[in-house]
Amino acid sequence: MLQFRDRSTAIKILERLASMGLDLTLMHVCGTHQDTIVRYGLDTLLEKCGVDIRQGPGCPVCVTTTREIEEAMTLARNGKIIATFGDMLRVPGASGSLADARSEGARVRVVYSITDAVKIAQGTDEEVVFVAIGFETTAPSTAVTILKRPPENFSVISCHRYLPPALDALLAMGELNIHGIIEPGHVSTIIGTRPYQAIYKKYKLPQVIAGFEPLDVLMAVYMITRQIQASEPTVQNEYRRTVREGGNERALKVLSEVFEPRGARWRGFPTIPDSKMKLKEEFGSFDAEKKYDDDLEEVLRTEFPEPEGCGCDRVLRGLMEPQECILFGKACTPQHPVGPCMVSTEGSCSIEYKYRRFCAT
Repeated sequence: MLQFRDRSTAIKILERLASMGLDLTLMHVCGTHQDTIVRYGLDTLLEKCGVDIRQGPGCPVCVTTTREIEEAMTLARNGKIIATFGDMLRVPGASGSLADARSEGARVRVVYSITDAVKIAQGTDEEVVFVAIGFETTAPSTAVTILKRPPENFSVISCHRYLPPALDALLAMGELNIHGIIEPGHVSTIIGTRPYQAIYKKYKLPQVIAGFEPLDVLMAVYMITRQIQASEPTVQNEYRRTVREGGNERALKVLSEVFEPRGARWRGFPTIPDSKMKLKEEFGSFDAEKKYDDDLEEVLRTEFPEPEGCGCDRVLRGLMEPQECILFGKACTPQHPVGPCMVSTEGSCSIEYKYRRFCAT
């Protein structure tokens, strides 16, 4: 592991970048990359080399919409047992958070996996709903669980999303002049390198799949700059020790068996075609939106605005740095978050606050 944090190698890469006379804006779409970049001060070091790195919609908790939070809140307040990951507990919805619902008496359980949620269902006659979040990385575990046919009192709110359609939507919006993308290592371990070829063919944009150590990120930046200087954009794989061209075929197979793509909104984005994983018709009995359609009718037809003053929508599109938000570190803190980017461990605002040890003045 230490070889991926070797100081002398990092200095050599940074010196090479500094000699290139760069003025580039790059984007990555992974919360773990953001953690590495800020924890090790890579953003500051790269800025001195003329490289600005922004985080895009790479935090699954952050891109989950207010409506989806309200679905879980409504079912919790209607007596269902809600099982969810800890990151989701304090994400604000329109009427509070799941933590608020729990303080009001709703039965909200924090679990470490969907398997834990199934065990809760197996131990009770009550209805149990698992709030399933994540990209292609975590969705296979949900798919495998559904294929095993869990108890009849178990269902899922699927907030799972496909990442490549969001990249296409982001670039199509044209709000930010991006010169290259550092693609996520975890997602790419599942989907492989092929899905990024469509982005290349459409936008001719340099892309490098990267691991999560400091030298992984620095090498990805260097590889992108080499593509730009040679005017030869392509898709390269820096994370070859884990990512294969075809990805994880078994994981992809179970995803295709259980889910089908549908258009959906992401926080900060309009409806993105084919970007959300919906349970197929044959698994409809495990689809909480279908199973409890009467409970959710009003929520599903309501448009919920972003929290007033919250910049999460712009942070997720790379248009704003966390500290540029008027609420950051003041009205919005990890103890009292206004938006999800301050809640999730993969959120830009949470990471910025944690490592910069920000204090409002």
